[in-house]
Amino acid sequence: MGDTSLPQQPLVDALVFDWGGVLTVSVPEFVGAWLHAEAIDREVYGRIMREWLGRDALPDNPVFRLETGELTVPQFERLLAAELITTTGAAIDDNGLLKRMFGGATPDPAMVELVRKARASGLHTALLSNSWGEGYPKDLLIELFDTVVISGRVGMRKPDEQIYRHTLDQIGVPAGRAVFFDDAPVNVEAAQAVGMHAFRHTTADDTRATLATLGVNL
Repeated sequence: MGDTSLPQQPLVDALVFDWGGVLTVSVPEFVGAWLHAEAIDREVYGRIMREWLGRDALPDNPVFRLETGELTVPQFERLLAAELITTTGAAIDDNGLLKRMFGGATPDPAMVELVRKARASGLHTALLSNSWGEGYPKDLLIELFDTVVISGRVGMRKPDEQIYRHTLDQIGVPAGRAVFFDDAPVNVEAAQAVGMHAFRHTTADDTRATLATLGVNL
């Protein structure tokens, strides 16, 4: 007999995923490789990201403005390059900075297969991503997702409530019939606040096990 404590029917109709750090290798992995390759001072980078991306970040900071499309990628790259320093004293080239930063953000094969199976099973699959430019693999997004919501395209960003409600409207399901996975706790908490099932993603195996508790077996 199977585990009778698990639901026999799916408790959700839609699976919603973040991109970087969920459908890709982890953010520390690909950002760490970039920091090493360009000899960027990790402490300085960490401080800037806390100021621009942390829970106490001011709402008009460069990351927020980039993610909502108020700043262009070149404008953001100039601002970020001006704040960073290298351990070698070399100057930082702002041109193409984000492309280099995200160069190692390759798709996680296990997560790609999980989403592929979910969509093939008839579940609605959606991407909800805060964008740092448009470096997404377009063909893969078309293959994997029924709905794509990218912050810079819609002028909203996680963890703001309205982007979750917008995503649910696009999918066409109530919050309680959708599950969301993100690697950032603040984004998970915001999804829970609007009534979605929401969990922090760590590995494909853990996410698959979490889905099984909702009756989704992949």
